Amino acid sequence: MAAPSPGYSLTLRVQTPASITATSELAAAVGRAGGDITALDVTESHHAYMVVDVSCNTADVEHGQRVRDALDELDGVNVRNVSDRTFLMHLGGKLEVVPKVALRNRDDLSRAYTPGVARVCKAIAENPADARNLTVKRNTIAVVTDGSAVLGLGNIGPAAALPVMEGKAALFKQFADVDAWPVCLDTQDSDEIVKIVKALAPVYGGVNLEDIAAPRCFEIEARLREELDIPVFHDDQHGTAIVTLAALQNALLVVGKSLSEVRIVVSGVGAAGNAIIQLLAARGATNIIACGRNGAISRNEDYTDEHRSWLAANTNPENFTGSLKEAVAGSDVFIGVSAPNVLDEDDIAAMNKDAIVFAMANPDPEVDPLVAGKHAAVVATGRSDFPNQINNVLAFPGFFRGLLDAGVSDITDAMLLAAADAIAARVGEAELNPGFIIPSVFDPQVASEVAAAVARAAN
Repeated sequence: MAAPSPGYSLTLRVQTPASITATSELAAAVGRAGGDITALDVTESHHAYMVVDVSCNTADVEHGQRVRDALDELDGVNVRNVSDRTFLMHLGGKLEVVPKVALRNRDDLSRAYTPGVARVCKAIAENPADARNLTVKRNTIAVVTDGSAVLGLGNIGPAAALPVMEGKAALFKQFADVDAWPVCLDTQDSDEIVKIVKALAPVYGGVNLEDIAAPRCFEIEARLREELDIPVFHDDQHGTAIVTLAALQNALLVVGKSLSEVRIVVSGVGAAGNAIIQLLAARGATNIIACGRNGAISRNEDYTDEHRSWLAANTNPENFTGSLKEAVAGSDVFIGVSAPNVLDEDDIAAMNKDAIVFAMANPDPEVDPLVAGKHAAVVATGRSDFPNQINNVLAFPGFFRGLLDAGVSDITDAMLLAAADAIAARVGEAELNPGFIIPSVFDPQVASEVAAAVARAAN
């Protein structure tokens, strides 16, 4: 069974006979069922009985039912209600619109709306660039998806993708004071998506593309970058690449190896894998082997996909042609953005001494991190319940803050590299160790330092 997680947190409202041991008996029952107690709150107290809210983390829905059953089996105990705390957090959505100006009287209303607003409208009509200073465009981005590649859920459509986009928008605001809004499109036609985003663009200062399946995501990003005068950033590609490079730079410091000399194997040649490889190459990596489902991308094959063609031409200098497992043997670095359990303990043991393993598939990584840690010097994942979480939230809020502050429309490799360096620098030399190569997502300085680095690179 997986470990209990806040993602499956429950509050069980329980009626129990009144006694001095009532709450401890409830806690013991949850513990025997494998749940992690996070709170016990007495909500009612009477001579004969008490009502207690028992909050706990569970591993999944079935585990939650077992916890309920364990409480119900206690003498005199009745579980009145079970609330899923994750669903409660999403009740009514996670975003709201709040005015930045007070509307206290007729004077305020006359300036914020009619008749005064007409003067501002005419000013923008005469000089469209003024929209950036006189409207929400200055600090607002669109989080755009078609719901075709959501998290580990796949093609679930725009409505089901909305909770993720709301969460993304909340992170933008929380970490970088960027106002973001979900734009979930009910089409998976690339031409339509480009057309709609272009039509929406006057409202926004930037576009964050999210959870759009490869290879369409590449085409959509390229076309929007070409046709819009605001920055377009595909977080699944470039956010992942920025944080991966930052973590790898620090991991290499831990093991005393150089990026230009190590052999790197990347599992996964979709959006994230391509972007990671391109950014590693831009930083100076020279020996990268990209592996898809059928093994290494090599010059022995003719690829119709332009991205695989680029990989064949620009990676794998020895033209290795074997499987992923064969590629990993004798390598220094493994980076996984692919599928669960594609490697085992023997594969990690076959890597070079002081190996680095980034197993970033979510929720189940390419190799068990505990198993990988028996042989690799540094292990990182995309999960929050293991050390060294490689999380895009370290990159995208500050990156867009820097783009908006600089008022630029183009995104360059120099900006991506600057962002990676800023994140890596948040782990000081005295702090650096195999279990701490990347700063916490709650480090309050990360977003501002990333923003400053991006703005400097833009100018």
